[in-house]
Amino acid sequence: MLVREQMEECTLSFSIPKQLLSLYIQEDMRRVQDLRELGELSPHWDNLRKEVMTRYGGIISSYQETLAELDKITGRSFKPSCCKAQKSLEFIPINLHTQRMRVTCPRKTDAFYDIVTVGAPAAHFQGFKCSGGLQRLLSRYEAEKKSFSTAYQCIYYSPEHTAKAQEVLSTMSLLQPLITSLADQLLQAAQEHSSPGLRDALKNLSDKTEQFVHTLKDELVKSALLALHAARPGYISKNQKQNPMQGGQHQGHIHQGSDQNQSPVQGLPGHSPATSVTESTVMCNNVEGSQARGDGGALPPKHQDSIPHHKEYDEEEWDRVWANVAKCLNCVIAMVDKLQEEDNSKPEQVPEQQLADVITSHNPGDWGEQLCPVVTRLKECVMEVVEKAKRAMTFVLLQEAACSIPQGFLLQQRRDVVFSQALAALACGFVMRLYAGMQDKGFLRQLHLVGLVAQFESLLSTYSEEIGMLEDMEVGITDLQRVVFKITEAKTDDLSDLQPLVCGRRDHFIVEVPLPRLVFQTLPEEIKEGKPLRVFPVLFNVGINEQQTIAERFGDISLQERINQKNFEKLEAYYKSLNEKVPLECLPCFQTQTDIKELLETLGQNVVTKKRKNVEILWIAGTICRRLNGIRFTSCKSAKDRTSMSVTLEQCALLRDEHQLSKDFFIRALDCMRSRLAQGDIGHWEDPEAGTVTENKPASRHFYPIALLLVSSHLLVVWLILSLVFLLAKYQ
Repeated sequence: MLVREQMEECTLSFSIPKQLLSLYIQEDMRRVQDLRELGELSPHWDNLRKEVMTRYGGIISSYQETLAELDKITGRSFKPSCCKAQKSLEFIPINLHTQRMRVTCPRKTDAFYDIVTVGAPAAHFQGFKCSGGLQRLLSRYEAEKKSFSTAYQCIYYSPEHTAKAQEVLSTMSLLQPLITSLADQLLQAAQEHSSPGLRDALKNLSDKTEQFVHTLKDELVKSALLALHAARPGYISKNQKQNPMQGGQHQGHIHQGSDQNQSPVQGLPGHSPATSVTESTVMCNNVEGSQARGDGGALPPKHQDSIPHHKEYDEEEWDRVWANVAKCLNCVIAMVDKLQEEDNSKPEQVPEQQLADVITSHNPGDWGEQLCPVVTRLKECVMEVVEKAKRAMTFVLLQEAACSIPQGFLLQQRRDVVFSQALAALACGFVMRLYAGMQDKGFLRQLHLVGLVAQFESLLSTYSEEIGMLEDMEVGITDLQRVVFKITEAKTDDLSDLQPLVCGRRDHFIVEVPLPRLVFQTLPEEIKEGKPLRVFPVLFNVGINEQQTIAERFGDISLQERINQKNFEKLEAYYKSLNEKVPLECLPCFQTQTDIKELLETLGQNVVTKKRKNVEILWIAGTICRRLNGIRFTSCKSAKDRTSMSVTLEQCALLRDEHQLSKDFFIRALDCMRSRLAQGDIGHWEDPEAGTVTENKPASRHFYPIALLLVSSHLLVVWLILSLVFLLAKYQ
């Protein structure tokens, strides 16, 4: 048996964080510009806006300085653990490396096993001593934000509302230019008198416009418009003039409004038949009339006992503007139906009549001229809705930012740091797994039908600072759910054109992975067409060092138990989805015949079992990940000692289980892998951590056996007790 271990640095260690920093800067600069475009606000809100813009400016300046420092770095493509607390490198993952074990033996086809090793994604520069990590900080922040909202006279928005506002802004920024482009394609098909092209363009336009309308069918937009109106200058003074006792008491009031479950979109694919031409003409006239009069063609109902500011602000205006988009789309659908019916029923022209039409430059069937007015009206209505909804959602985010100063901004920076490290590791693992499975049709089918599971194995203890690291890591791994991958065709086969590219914003990122042209052509059509490829990150943690012994005996391990239970449920849900959409034949074959369902049941039992240092959880989770074509990651504080122990033990176990490595050679192979240098004829080696050349010596100080860990843990407890006795005697 010939076993070759190959460990490499990953260029994405710096590439991905630098791209993320640029995207963070662009997003925050857009946020500042949106705040400026809110228009005139009352002095109270204007002061809050200035303060929020100042905070954003500070973040932008800090990120620009960090990006400038990273651009200066050349040479190495990884961050050693000795630099983990360096500010200029805080976005870079620690010790990100890829490891591949290639096995050649006569008993089985050649095989290789990949694993990515990386230090725990955490904000080491910001530290953990004072208040812990992200998971604890975010929970405390949400609890305190309600009191801050009262102090700042803001409306309290839950994380779900804030996420919804960001989603609306993101969706509008994507759909508005897309709808405009599809509308132009519809007009182009009409000018070319192409019935198939007209039908295809109309279907795409209808689908995207319907998605646009349903995105805005949310009471949050309507209530935010009302709150924004209340924040305009002079609003309170008008109320005071009408009723001085009520002045200012409705600042930031949320009006629940009427039920909007009924979608105004009619005549779309999958809905009721299209409106008749006569009805559509009247509908379009009503839309135009409402734009001219500002009353939707009818007077708003009078409210006898309404709050005074309701008389100043037409609450039904948003309903009309929002519904006009669907009405205009109905007009377009009806007009297309009319043109196609007329074209089908029109008798074939004789050559003399065609010649007369050309001479007089008159074409009674010119589709472009007839469609242009209704398509133009649709684009105008979409633009009007975008402007109103954008201001409303920006005001929601302004209030959320105002009542979170300064803690919210500090948490966002910490979250950006942790996510950057996690995404760099995920992108590295995804690219490695993609190239490894390029010839596997079953893997490619699984990739576009369901997605891949990314299993992060953590060896952090639940004691002291490592609790904060684990809390950071949990949030960072969870945030990876907002990432999708797309495969694109590279412009050239040059290495610079094969680097993954990141685009998007904090609530949704897309990582584009370019492939060489010849490789790209072999992919399934769904992937070549740009279908988003999902990744399902799961995290399992079991502390194994001496500090974990102290935590289990005298501390609290509930964080570890909760993480393992939560992520077991995610892994189980992924397997159910995979089992429904992909046949088991697509999964890789292993010598071990244990069914994946049985492995999941065993994992579930171990997760709920109260057992100290239950490493069976990590063993079973890793086995399931490989059986599911997943991506394997192993982490500890710095991805050195504990990580190397875990990886080498896993590799020897694979040799034993999959390649019939004799038990007599197991320890020998393990010792060989854990030595600093396997080849004895090489006299020196370079230590990337120390940056010096060291003599070839055994690595006993780093790669100690597990038995010594168990013994030393008991010795540590004895040492602590004796130290405590000594201190008490000394100070008495």
